Amino acid sequence: MEKNDNKARLFFLTAFLLIIFDQLTKISVKGFNLFGFKHEGFYLGEAVEVWGDFIQFTFVENAGMAFGISFGAAKIFLSLFSVFASIALGIYLYKIRFFHPGVKTGIMLIFAGAVGNLIDRVFYGVFYGESPIFYGKVVDFVQVDIPDVDFLGLYYTHFPVFNVADSCVTVGVVFLLLFNSKIPSFSEVFPKKKDGDVGTDKLIDDNDENARNTI
Repeated sequence: MEKNDNKARLFFLTAFLLIIFDQLTKISVKGFNLFGFKHEGFYLGEAVEVWGDFIQFTFVENAGMAFGISFGAAKIFLSLFSVFASIALGIYLYKIRFFHPGVKTGIMLIFAGAVGNLIDRVFYGVFYGESPIFYGKVVDFVQVDIPDVDFLGLYYTHFPVFNVADSCVTVGVVFLLLFNSKIPSFSEVFPKKKDGDVGTDKLIDDNDENARNTI
């Protein structure tokens, strides 16, 4: 049991470090003025070349979801959904600590990305004195050039601007697609205990052995 709990802590620690990295990049771009320390950051819309025109740091803020989907006054529901979804992902990540590492990695990355953007939505409005709690805007800054796309009235000259948290979610989804066959069923993650069930320690040992054999 202790060995598996240590593995769970390692995944949560990794998620925590990714969240910190995400927040540091966002604050560096948006700037801050705290306890006498001031960093100007970028002005909204400012772009800095990283690799020519192909990759740029461009400061934009997203009041809704990805691709500019806006919620207006209903933004609080998106923020509350983000809170509950992040809690659910955290619980799920802990519950699957006995299962395949590829699945755990995918869920861990999605969890880290969800919490990273959740912090923006819930707290950034208050932190920067721009809006009430739950009405903050997500900071995006990575812009990648793509061939021009004109499809059904949608015109793109570059991939939608994203951030570290978005990248975590995307890579996490890729992990889940790659290890789709290893994703446990609901009954495996939340088993109903019956009379005569084997002990928890044996289940842990069996799952560890299965994970080692399927990596």
